[in-house]
Amino acid sequence: MEKNRILLSLAHMGGTEQKWVDEAFKDNWIVPLGPNVDEFEIRLKKYLEAPKVVALSAGTAAIHLGLVMLGVSKDDEVICQSFTFSASANPICYQGAKPVFVDSEPDTWNMCPIALEKAIIDRYKVTGKYPKAILPVHLYGMPAKMDEIKTVADKYGIPILEDAAEALGSEYKGVKCGTIGDYGALSFNGNKVITTSGGGALICPSEEAGKRVTFYATQARENRPYYYHEVIGYNYRLSNVSAGIGCGQMDVLEEHVARRREIHSLYAEGLKNLDNIIVFDNPSKDYDSNFWLTTILIDPKCGITPDEVRIALNEENIETRLLWRPMHMQPIYKDAPYYGSDVCEKLFEQGLCLPSGSSLTDEDIKRVIEALRKALK
Repeated sequence: MEKNRILLSLAHMGGTEQKWVDEAFKDNWIVPLGPNVDEFEIRLKKYLEAPKVVALSAGTAAIHLGLVMLGVSKDDEVICQSFTFSASANPICYQGAKPVFVDSEPDTWNMCPIALEKAIIDRYKVTGKYPKAILPVHLYGMPAKMDEIKTVADKYGIPILEDAAEALGSEYKGVKCGTIGDYGALSFNGNKVITTSGGGALICPSEEAGKRVTFYATQARENRPYYYHEVIGYNYRLSNVSAGIGCGQMDVLEEHVARRREIHSLYAEGLKNLDNIIVFDNPSKDYDSNFWLTTILIDPKCGITPDEVRIALNEENIETRLLWRPMHMQPIYKDAPYYGSDVCEKLFEQGLCLPSGSSLTDEDIKRVIEALRKALK
């Protein structure tokens, strides 16, 4: 009999989501905005201890509006981590700006502060001005070296927009990821720690900034009795129905984060005796990843590639995924400046993401570990 498929990161409902959605239908609040949106924002704000959080239609929309709020415009440059998903970089281009990619450092796999400063200095020599913003990513839930990144950013007066799409619940030195920089972007896609089906949020530095973000997200309509627009706006607000799912998900957020950390510990224990495997872990107690996805590195000397392991596990009805292919290796960004060495390239060549959804059982994780051991023999 075929075994049930183990998925990488499946949406995990808590049980109260339906109540909020039913309420939206009962009151006919089906459109964007509404009481569920307000409540979801309040719950996120409280959890993150943030001045203001604005719920949006996607994490990509959050990054885009963060760039808008930082004044990024045509021909500006924005420094972005190369080792990430394209949604980190694409909004830079929405603004007519140009991405400048930097390498990762090996401790967190995130933006290298040394390469960051080198890029800032060199871009000033080339263009005569500093980049308009810095966009680090907390990849797979692992916090970036934010103290060092902020030190560089402050030295040159450049604001930070954190991509915390994968890092809800992660902490750096006791502070929630997404609240450390000037703005922070979250994602509630179906595979994230909590979901609104599709959605995101922008963490803002003040209530006033949040009001401006909301203005841009609702087509930048001025407060007049007729439609009047002075700036370009966007249709980026989260629907009241989706926000209802988010309200229910907030009831189980801490449980979901705790379970992903438990799953990571199961992998770390179950794979510790495999010489060819390194389970990516918090580099020190300053870092507390949510382990959105547990990731591993496979020693090239073992004679099997991550993609071959992926195929072998797929034959066991287990979904895994290769690490993000760096942005400077993407055809669309082949002409963008890149600073650093080959850290993120090697990570891409050696890494694999393991099933990590909070709904997975201990037996599921045991099955993945056994399949990994079999593939690596």
